[in-house]
Amino acid sequence: MDLDRRVFTGGLAAAVAAGALVPARRAEAAPAYRGPNVVIVRFGGGVRRAETIVPKGTYAPYLRNVLAARGVLIPDMTIAEIKGMATSHAEGTLNLVTGRYKAYRKFARHGITPLLEATEPTLFEHLRKAFDIASHEALLINGEDRLQEEFLTYGAHKHYGVRYRSEVLGLTRFKLHKLQRVAAAGTADEADLGIARKKLEKLAQHDFRGEARNPSPALTRFWNRWQAQYGGSGLRHPRGDRLLTELALWAIKELRPKLMMINYQDPDYVHWGNPSHYTRAIGIIDQGLEQLAAAVDTDPAHRDRTVFLIVPDCGRDANPLLTVPFQHHFNTRSAHEIWALAFGPGIARGKVLDKRTDQTSIAATVGAIMGFKVPAAEGRVLDEILV
Repeated sequence: MDLDRRVFTGGLAAAVAAGALVPARRAEAAPAYRGPNVVIVRFGGGVRRAETIVPKGTYAPYLRNVLAARGVLIPDMTIAEIKGMATSHAEGTLNLVTGRYKAYRKFARHGITPLLEATEPTLFEHLRKAFDIASHEALLINGEDRLQEEFLTYGAHKHYGVRYRSEVLGLTRFKLHKLQRVAAAGTADEADLGIARKKLEKLAQHDFRGEARNPSPALTRFWNRWQAQYGGSGLRHPRGDRLLTELALWAIKELRPKLMMINYQDPDYVHWGNPSHYTRAIGIIDQGLEQLAAAVDTDPAHRDRTVFLIVPDCGRDANPLLTVPFQHHFNTRSAHEIWALAFGPGIARGKVLDKRTDQTSIAATVGAIMGFKVPAAEGRVLDEILV
């Protein structure tokens, strides 16, 4: 089954007709969602075009040579140069999910790292307010080393918020689940119970908004099955971005998300100073993309009705004289230079969008594909990629 552009515009018309986009409480239930599934892949940790989409230098051959032929490559996407704006990971992710620059505030700290909260609704909130979608059908998959990004599931807008949040899959959430099971069962010996409770208390201190301690029943069942497969020691499941791929593959099969964002992160390990940490991590994400595409192509519930949007959170510095290469915190031009790739039903095939585009266009375009408005988005809908 192919989904053409009528599905996208029809979904939006249905949402408006049902009164799903009004800011106050809905007078009646939101309509069922019948549009395409969307997977946003944050090709994260910050990457340059030279190592990803430039054919002769790519460490992501599947992305560049196979997926680009299935969809639209957008080689000249940029992050706007705005005074005081950081080219970094949480900020870039918020640009993607809100469609707006600097739409966040600092609400807490984790060590020296500020925790950011969106001040405009996220894509998850827009989708769940417009349509009757369960929280586990809007998923953020996150890495253990980027705890602050687990708080990007909903924002502070008074007409949206926690009621419309997404759920999170990640190792931190699994550890909370595992320790809560141990503490609730009370069957371990007293020493082990004491250790479990201390670990649980320490993890819970990072959950500033309390959302991780109250997952949906679907997530509880998911983690129970995950623990049955991989145990609780952490020695059997994949690590790093390979773990995020595995979680996404499980989610596709078991949770059937309508909107899923995967926050890959491993290229950022280049901060340790070894360029191979960066290039190897790009290859690992590329392998993950191949697995995800194969999973969708062979799953009847997702085949021919899942759109992928792949886009970095930020670029990286091109200065070859830096002691530690490939930085992104200096706000240089190349840190603002990113790209995107879209493929799936309703997306043109084998096309290059040869004009400058903006990172905030991703949110507006996702809204157009799924059938809801993103009124705060600064970027435009990328109509050129749709058929």
